[in-house]
Amino acid sequence: MELLLIRHALPVRLETDGGPADPVLSEVGRAQAEALAHHWAGRIDAVWASPLLRARETAAPLAAAAGLPVEIDDDLAEMDRDSSYYVPIEELRDGDPRWEEAVASWVGPEAAELRATFRARVGAAVDRVVAAHPGQRVAVVCHGGTINAAIADVIGLPAALFFEPAYVSVNRVLASRAGARQLVSVNETWHVDGSVGAASPAPPVG
Repeated sequence: MELLLIRHALPVRLETDGGPADPVLSEVGRAQAEALAHHWAGRIDAVWASPLLRARETAAPLAAAAGLPVEIDDDLAEMDRDSSYYVPIEELRDGDPRWEEAVASWVGPEAAELRATFRARVGAAVDRVVAAHPGQRVAVVCHGGTINAAIADVIGLPAALFFEPAYVSVNRVLASRAGARQLVSVNETWHVDGSVGAASPAPPVG
């Protein structure tokens, strides 16, 4: 089967008094989600999503256009789901004092146990999706960290975070219920930027 690991669309910036921050999509994000739905709805067999609003709101137009329900899996949520703020990464690293704190959570030794737990739950969620959809193509709408964890397991990387998935990017993995995994593509954005590098998705296998 084929997994389409899709990062959510652009959300609004949100900061709370105590958290957790769970922002909705921005106006730009809603347009990105509609573009995703327009180009992929006829090419998928199922839709799964993280329980966080930005993922569910990205998945909703895709599922509606495809006439499919959205299966919610709590283990697809981002590692920092309980944080009291959500700042888009491009804004956070632009002088925000919380940037170093965010980096430490992904690469610092003090957060190693947290990262290991996160990767284990993401792996469990991916296994559930694979087991439920043999021979199908499944859209899994989640988060940048979730996608990093899933792909790192596929290619055998120890790092919890090693690349930055674009908003509504599609990252493809072929998977079998026996445990075999193959990375096919990373950061496909042709459906929102007009490029045609992946205009003819490969058929699902396994």
